[in-house]
Amino acid sequence: MKESSKFKIQSSKLTPVAVLWDESFLWGVMAYKALKAGRLSFDLIRSEDIRKGRLKEYALLFVPGGWASNKLKALGDDGAREIKRFVHDGGAYLGFCGGAGLATMDGIGLVPVQRRPTKERVPSFSGRIELTTSPHPVWQGISESVFHAWWPSQFLVDGSVSVLAAYGQAMPDSFSSDVNVGDVEAVGSWPELERVYQINLDPKRLLGEPAVIEGRFGAGKVLLSLVHFDTPDDRSGAAMLQNLWKYLVPNAECGMPPIETFEGRLHADRGMHDEQTTNSELVVELEEAINDLIALGRRNFLWFRRNPMLLQWRRGVRGLEYCTLYVMVKEVSELLKRQDREPGAPNPAGNLIRIRELLLPFVEKAKHLLVRERYAMQNEHITYERCDDREIQALREELFSRMKSHGGLFKEVIAEVDRLLFSAMVRR
Repeated sequence: MKESSKFKIQSSKLTPVAVLWDESFLWGVMAYKALKAGRLSFDLIRSEDIRKGRLKEYALLFVPGGWASNKLKALGDDGAREIKRFVHDGGAYLGFCGGAGLATMDGIGLVPVQRRPTKERVPSFSGRIELTTSPHPVWQGISESVFHAWWPSQFLVDGSVSVLAAYGQAMPDSFSSDVNVGDVEAVGSWPELERVYQINLDPKRLLGEPAVIEGRFGAGKVLLSLVHFDTPDDRSGAAMLQNLWKYLVPNAECGMPPIETFEGRLHADRGMHDEQTTNSELVVELEEAINDLIALGRRNFLWFRRNPMLLQWRRGVRGLEYCTLYVMVKEVSELLKRQDREPGAPNPAGNLIRIRELLLPFVEKAKHLLVRERYAMQNEHITYERCDDREIQALREELFSRMKSHGGLFKEVIAEVDRLLFSAMVRR
């Protein structure tokens, strides 16, 4: 199908790719770092920019991971229509995990694909997994087809889309919920564990399921992946990102000189020593608080580190939320510690004070919750949403609400951190 000339023109721009930041949080930071490390040109935009028609400036919209339902809510009807118009007229859409889910019939509806119901999925798989690939330009030069999936959904597809890759064998170092795959394969029993956990755990249930698909919407390409090619320290994933940029935006710049460092994008008010000192003290206080929270979880055997950005947690605690908060607060800390002087840059003191007002109470209550959850694990079978202890349930509702996609005080504090990070990263 012939592409719109509008997008052929735009694809020659220095930054032909827009990355939708809203409701990505940890996954947005992961994508940002991977694209920067790959020297791939891009702009960060928000749903508001899309509603204002800014997609006409780009040839590709990349949507990182995160809750698809929250992304759809942030976009609103007008934002969803703008994306559909953009792709229909010849723009390209790339989505990873939650960003892929946004494009399905459960979201915007760019491709006739649905997500498999939770009860039919392996809902808590994470880690390295082989892919069985089909001939396609995006696999050019990829010598090892082992990539990372992080708690993905699963697709239900028909013949109108192309399956570029299907799931193969899970690697021994991967996990299903908090169970190591290699250990179970060696000495355990998946059926027995599934009876205890009351969810599907056996990664063999993923065999042959679509992992990367491509479809068309009008004149535009839609490429969706349930694996994260933006995972830290993944050479094959980094090569895949280069291929995706070349395929979806043929004239895009790849291998450019590094864009301005993440740490150099935010600067305190210049020439005001007292304000700099105040900001430094605030940052130290925030970092100490989040470090204490992560240390508590570690010494109570509630989680350990999987890679530079992700924890592995025990079933029964909301580890992803704590991990997300940790990563994003640490990013703010690094920005302000390594800042260079830049006249006229905004002073983030107000943002930091507001974050402190929200973060410190959250951390103290979260510590109390985590210890109680640790004890509850010894007495009963609990999940992140189910526990007979009334105090635990009350704390969970206050901190996260009853929504699986999080709310409560966590949502308030992460939104403040998110605003500060975005304002830092878009500065040139």
